[in-house]
Amino acid sequence: MIGLIVRFIVSAIVLMLVSFLLPGFATLGFVSALAAALVIALLGFIVESVLGKKISPHNRGVVGFIVAAIVIYAAQFLVPGMSVTIIGAALAALVIGIVDAFVPTELR
Repeated sequence: MIGLIVRFIVSAIVLMLVSFLLPGFATLGFVSALAAALVIALLGFIVESVLGKKISPHNRGVVGFIVAAIVIYAAQFLVPGMSVTIIGAALAALVIGIVDAFVPTELR
């Protein structure tokens, strides 16, 4: 349970960093970023459950990148205070993918 809480806190911090660094991606604060992390995780789980692991946002391929960008873009409609453009979602998916490549699985 602690690992899950840490994972969402780290995800929220990454989203706050992404919103600070990238144009077209905005969250208001930590609570919005935490809500966005939760919604993105739920949407990613739903996509993976419906379409299978090969289309999962956790894959490192182009399809995984596109799915991750779509999931991030769709999250803005469920999280108050989050605003994302298509380009912002693609850039965020790229940065989050790079962070995921370097952060060990136990900490994500």
